[in-house]
Formats: sequence, structure tokens, C-alpha cells
Amino acid sequence: MSSPATQAHRKVHVVVDRHPVRRSKTVKRWLAENTERIELHLMPGYSPELNPDELPNADPKHHVHAARTTSTDDLARKTRRFLHRRPHIVSSYFHARHVRYTIQ
Repeated sequence: MSSPATQAHRKVHVVVDRHPVRRSKTVKRWLAENTERIELHLMPGYSPELNPDELPNADPKHHVHAARTTSTDDLARKTRRFLHRRPHIVSSYFHARHVRYTIQ
């Protein structure tokens, strides 16, 4: 299976948080070897408001209550149902002022 960097016909830019694995020697070495194909952009530390992943995570956390589920499968089913019923809300996450950079 090929990576997105291999499939793309231009350089791939990836915005990521500062998890230690993304700053490891192995990742740094791989990025240095593939600098023409991919570039990581590390977000500032402790800035969840800039991470578009935080918005779709926060919404189900607020509306789908794990305490009211009977199992992890039940939680997954209720979360999927919540998101499938709100496609317009899910797409709007990326139009928020502080994460609009993701769709430009």
C-alpha cells in the first residue's frame, strides 16, 4: 500500500500536533529523506482551538454520553448515528475562523 505522499502529484503538507512520536529521530530522518514529497507543520503546544480534530471530537463528547451506553460497540454506534445525522454540522467544523486554514 502506498502512502498519500507517494500518490499525490505534488508536495503534501500535513498539520499535526506536537506528539512526541512526530518529533522522534525516526520520523525526522524519514522526513529528511522525503522532503520533496511531504512536509509536517507542527502546531503550537497546548492549542486545541487550532486543531480541527478537536471540534468533531468535542461535539459528540458533549452530546453522546458514554455513561448511557451499554458497551464500546453501543458507544461507537451512537457516535456514528450522531455524526451521520448532522453532515452539515460536521462540514461546518472546518469553516470556523480559527481552523479555516484547513480548507484554503
